[in-house]
Amino acid sequence: MTHLPALVTLLTVLLLFGTMWAVGHARGKYSVKAPATTGDPAFERAYRVQMNTLEATVMFLPTLWLAAHYGFTGWAGIAGLVWLVGRVWYALAYLRDASKRGPGYLVSMLGWAAALVMACIGVARAMMVG
Repeated sequence: MTHLPALVTLLTVLLLFGTMWAVGHARGKYSVKAPATTGDPAFERAYRVQMNTLEATVMFLPTLWLAAHYGFTGWAGIAGLVWLVGRVWYALAYLRDASKRGPGYLVSMLGWAAALVMACIGVARAMMVG
């Protein structure tokens, strides 16, 4: 369990690569030339999935590592896996139908919130000790 946050980090990088690939594929398929970010609705969904996942990752990774560093390594890794499952669910649902993205988003936010609580507790404990 001590290496689970590292594995989650690598899987997150693969998720980011996957969303980047989906946008590139959609650009070619729907003839959306860079730097345009609008065009066919399927391209726009792929682009939003990529941007939303990138934005969520910026909040998630530091929280994951703070929780892991301050005493919750295994639990942080599990919360990270929940976040990843939620983000993949979110991405696949959003690519098909934007109105179906909610459940995946909720699961990913629960994983992030759990990691955030652990990070806050861990940092607070460390500050009290010394």
